[in-house]
Amino acid sequence: MNFRIAVIKCFMLYTVFTGRAEKSEFWWFFLFTFILGVMASIIDSTLGFDQAIGGNGGVTTLIQIATFLPSIAVGSRRLHDTGRSGWWQLLWIAIIIGWIPLIMWLASKSDVDNKYGLKEVNTEDLDLN
Repeated sequence: MNFRIAVIKCFMLYTVFTGRAEKSEFWWFFLFTFILGVMASIIDSTLGFDQAIGGNGGVTTLIQIATFLPSIAVGSRRLHDTGRSGWWQLLWIAIIIGWIPLIMWLASKSDVDNKYGLKEVNTEDLDLN
């Protein structure tokens, strides 16, 4: 899965918390939201809005609101892909201590077929020759 497809898929599945998401889908969307956040911060600083709303600028706040649900949804689907419940995302609240296992799970290989659905066959991994 490439960057563009991952971002489009995450926004199409805006509030879908069921099913599974490949590792590449999650990390491409994470990169997209990171880049978007940096760009929004630069725009806010340039326009002088950097302290407008609770320490965030107006553009940054709008971007955070727009990407909040798809980020939670793709994180939940990614954890499902590793055989874990999406509720494990609450570990983000436990600074550092909770982040370590969560990042390890999000970066781990996909689990075989599990209670959250069948593992998608990645055609790039198949040797068709």
